[in-house]
Amino acid sequence: MCLAIPARIEELFGEGMARVRVGESSTYLNASVMLLPQEPNVGDYVIVHAGFALHTMTPTEAEESLSALREMAKALDDGPPQF
Repeated sequence: MCLAIPARIEELFGEGMARVRVGESSTYLNASVMLLPQEPNVGDYVIVHAGFALHTMTPTEAEESLSALREMAKALDDGPPQF
């Protein structure tokens, strides 16, 4: 299974590359921004999948997505579902 995650662009460098941060964590990734339809800016939120930023999103959309991911992770920590 593959998962795309929201991340904030912290730095643009090189030809079409960015350093992005996932949520409020100290997790940083390098991602290509060459697939974005518009020129990215530091501070933009993007969806990152397999090392590529695929599209931009608003800060509200990013937080809602991260919140849903946190809830799923917590549910997994609670153990398998009981039927």
